[in-house]
Amino acid sequence: MAEHNPFPGENNTGHVWDDNLRELANPPPRWWMIAFWASIFWVIAYGILYPMWPTLSSYTKGVMGWTQMKEYQEGVAEVDEVRAEFEAKLQGVSAAEILKDEALSSYTVASAKVLFGDNCAACHGSAGQGGPGFPALVDDDWLYGGMIENIEQSITMGRKGIMNAHGKILKPEEVDELANAVVAGEPASTPLFLQKGCIACHGMDGKGMAALGSANLTDSIYRFVPVDDQDILASVKYTITHGVNDISDPLTREAEMPKFGDRLSADEIKKLAVYVHKFGGGQ
Repeated sequence: MAEHNPFPGENNTGHVWDDNLRELANPPPRWWMIAFWASIFWVIAYGILYPMWPTLSSYTKGVMGWTQMKEYQEGVAEVDEVRAEFEAKLQGVSAAEILKDEALSSYTVASAKVLFGDNCAACHGSAGQGGPGFPALVDDDWLYGGMIENIEQSITMGRKGIMNAHGKILKPEEVDELANAVVAGEPASTPLFLQKGCIACHGMDGKGMAALGSANLTDSIYRFVPVDDQDILASVKYTITHGVNDISDPLTREAEMPKFGDRLSADEIKKLAVYVHKFGGGQ
């Protein structure tokens, strides 16, 4: 091909394609060669300063003695140093007192975010919005009360309320009547609410009792409405019929919050209580 080079005298390799595309033999630009050799020297210098070169049984440690674990530990120490002042304050105050201290409250919310993600978000959602069958923490609807002390107790001891399955004592038409009254937000409007003993847990006005953890039936907030089935009436009928945590009914709703008092420290529980309260629904 070089014998038939159509560009004689040009510094090319003689490889020509499509009549005029050819491979030149010019040297690379000077800046490129400088960068090339500099990169080689940098790799050698890096290998001397930092761990890099493998050996038969280990690797070179580098003259600086740097390791990822050492850097991580130094970073943790720096964070702990900043947190030490606030952590010391947390040990001597209650969750209610934390809420009154703006700086300590802000620190608690920031440090509890990971705690919430690790222990609570799976059921209550990453922002407390709730999940299918699990209560939202961002509204002001609380089964056991929304005071900071109530929240702290719920986290520590867990919760497991019970509603009897009324399907065995109510006729289908009675279930329909009660369910319609509940969905209308006026459970006490039907005589059945008193006659069938619903007032014993939900109160004469149907607004529930925090001492029992019974639901407010007048606020149109429903925990057990399936995501893929927005038929609230059918869901209310199901709950009336099969109850909640009623072991006598295999179709009962299951609703239990585990206790965290045996897996989290007192300070961690205080942090979580403040974090949940700060969602905006705490009383």
